[in-house]
Amino acid sequence: MTTADDTAEDTAGATTAAPAGLPMTVRDPELPPRVRIHEVGARDGLQNEQAMVPTEIKAEFIHRLADAGLTTVEATSFVHPKWVPQLADAERLFPLLGDLRGVRLPVLVPNERGLERALALGADRVAVFASATESFAKANLNRTVDEALAMFDPVVNRAREHRMHVRGYLSMCFGDPWEGPVPIDQVVHVCRALLAMGCDELSLGDTIGVATPGHVRALLTALNEAGVPTDRIGVHFHDTYGQALANTLAALQHGVTTVDASAGGLGGCPYAKSATGNLATEDLVWMLHGLGIDTGVDLGRLCATSAWMAGHLGRPSPSRTVRALTHQEQ
Repeated sequence: MTTADDTAEDTAGATTAAPAGLPMTVRDPELPPRVRIHEVGARDGLQNEQAMVPTEIKAEFIHRLADAGLTTVEATSFVHPKWVPQLADAERLFPLLGDLRGVRLPVLVPNERGLERALALGADRVAVFASATESFAKANLNRTVDEALAMFDPVVNRAREHRMHVRGYLSMCFGDPWEGPVPIDQVVHVCRALLAMGCDELSLGDTIGVATPGHVRALLTALNEAGVPTDRIGVHFHDTYGQALANTLAALQHGVTTVDASAGGLGGCPYAKSATGNLATEDLVWMLHGLGIDTGVDLGRLCATSAWMAGHLGRPSPSRTVRALTHQEQ
């Protein structure tokens, strides 16, 4: 297992390294031995940036993330440029990643047109983006929940015909800025619909970061009781109230082994203004390595990558681990 003792250098020559032997590993045999990190920084992280990030910088960011050991890096989104201008370069970016071997590069496709664009470039993993609440479905997709599911159905079917892996994102699983608490059975209903149409896995999104560990356990239990197996569930926590790591640990204790995170804690949501950054990948890796859970990630290289991207964005990384290991100002 790669540990935090590993070091790396960013383009400015700054070395990132944890004090020798830290974090100390204390293995919990009741937790999974390995976790797959679904890295979303290049897509979900950058999509909320107002200043345009050059395509070449995005491509180098993804290459650096892969070099740090991340095996799933969400690359971009084939949405209409009007809705997410930052990702308007998907057709230029994706071919620049063709030399990455052994790295999954899923892309977001909102509709059949988006799927056509992804297929034309040879993508083999796609994701659709649903909502557990009517308010967010209206804000994000200009549709009701059921209308959005109907829109995704032919997308998922066609993707499966092309032997593509399909992920189903589900936003607002724990709370909604317009509707408040989201009933658990409402979330379960949409999850089952996504699986029924052919999604291979689900990602449960705490879009505005209001979940707490008990709520996480209750939703996961309800999903299992409704026939949704844990091995088809991933979790996606935002850190608005500082609960993302605690919520992740609750999910791990339930048996979840896929965790979404964003390098440097980048991200938010352009359609939910109360949504702040994602769980930082570095903070997640520090915790997982301390628990003796294998990630395959070189924390030093990852921190150097996030510090490098923070430099391009012109501000310090919000990740506490990046700041600690690169000595960035708080």
